[in-house]
Amino acid sequence: MSQDHVGIDLETSLGYLLKEAASALRAAMETVLRPLGMTITHYACLELLEQRPGLSNSDLARGTFVTRQSMNVLLQALERDGYVTRATEAPVGKALPTTLTPRGRRSLATATVAVRAVEMRMLSGLTEDEQTTAFKILHTMTHSLRNDGKSA
Repeated sequence: MSQDHVGIDLETSLGYLLKEAASALRAAMETVLRPLGMTITHYACLELLEQRPGLSNSDLARGTFVTRQSMNVLLQALERDGYVTRATEAPVGKALPTTLTPRGRRSLATATVAVRAVEMRMLSGLTEDEQTTAFKILHTMTHSLRNDGKSA
């Protein structure tokens, strides 16, 4: 590498550390969800539908950080397997609202226990005050990036 090149020091890069933490969280979540026959996107979709019934394919795709096409494939599988139902006709526009079935709720309840245990493990080295501070800091970072660095 050229001495003129000034790169990011991975040992002190907060961005790199956040990516490393996100990767570790994802791996831990995949480990607990896989035996339940779920992926992280599957779980996130069910969780969103529990909290916000009637979301459209596009809403779910945004909320789970996947493309609309990927979400459509997942929703077709979830509907086929009896976890969700989708309206056959859109009440307004073209969006078909999706809701959880009783089977979807039961599956979600089991997965939520597993995912919550991962989150508790992740936070176990922090005091309540540190958890609150971390939460606020991460919210602020996300807000700053989504607003092109403009102040709130």
